[in-house]
Amino acid sequence: MAEEEAPLAYIPEVILKKRKSNEDWALKRKAQYEDRQSALKKKAKQEFIRMPEDFIKQYRTRELDLIKLKQRTKRKRPNLTVTDTKLLFVLRINGKKEMHPRTRKLLYNLRLRKVFNGVFVIANKFIVEKLEKVEPYVTYGYPNLKNVRELIYKKGLLNIDKQRVPLTDNNIIEQALGKYDIICIEDIVHEIATVGPHFKEVTSSLWPFSLNKPEGGLQGTKMVYKRGGDAGNREDHINELISKMN
Repeated sequence: MAEEEAPLAYIPEVILKKRKSNEDWALKRKAQYEDRQSALKKKAKQEFIRMPEDFIKQYRTRELDLIKLKQRTKRKRPNLTVTDTKLLFVLRINGKKEMHPRTRKLLYNLRLRKVFNGVFVIANKFIVEKLEKVEPYVTYGYPNLKNVRELIYKKGLLNIDKQRVPLTDNNIIEQALGKYDIICIEDIVHEIATVGPHFKEVTSSLWPFSLNKPEGGLQGTKMVYKRGGDAGNREDHINELISKMN
C-alpha cells in the first residue's frame, strides 16, 4: 500500500505578503546602496581628474593670499595690547585650499590645524605678529575665568605620548605636570587663567581644544569682527562665542 503524502504546511496569507514585502524592501535598499556607491566613485573620479585651469586658479588664489599676508604684516594694529601677562584665546574659524603654504605653516605653528580648534596663548609681540598675519583665518580675544574653567573641564585633554587623555584623574595630571607643582585640574585652570610661570609647559601639554560649530554658523566671511565679520580681535566679546561653542 502506497504511503500517504504528508499534507503541505499551511502558511497564512498575511505572512506570505509580509515576506514578499520584506524581499522587495531588501532589493530596494540594495539598489539604493549600489546607486550611492556608484555616485561616490563617480564623484571621486571627477575630483581626482583636475583640469589645468583648476591648478592655475588655485595657484593664483594662494599667491593672492601671500600678497595679502605681507600687506597685513605692514599695517599697525594698536588695538591689541602687547604684554607678557595678558591671556588670549585664539580660535581658527576659516582656511581651506586657498591658503598659501606660508599661511598654513603659521596656523600650524599656533597648533591650529583644524577649523574650530582653539588654544590659549600669551599676547606677547611674537604672538601678536603671527595673529596679524593669519587674521582672516582666526578670531581671538580675552577669555574670562568662567570660560577658561569650562573649556578645561569640558574639552581639556592631556597629550601623553601623543595620546589624548581626558582630565578625569588627578593622578595622571600629577604624573604629567607634578614637576611644575600642578597636581589637579584646578591647578591647570589657575596656571592658565593667571598666566603663571609654567603657562607654556601647561598649555603645550594640552591638546588644542576642539569646539563645536556654533548654532546658525558663523558669518562665513574673512572680514574683521569690528566691521561685521568674524575674524580678528573680539576683545572681551570672545566669551560670547566660546559659550556658544563649548
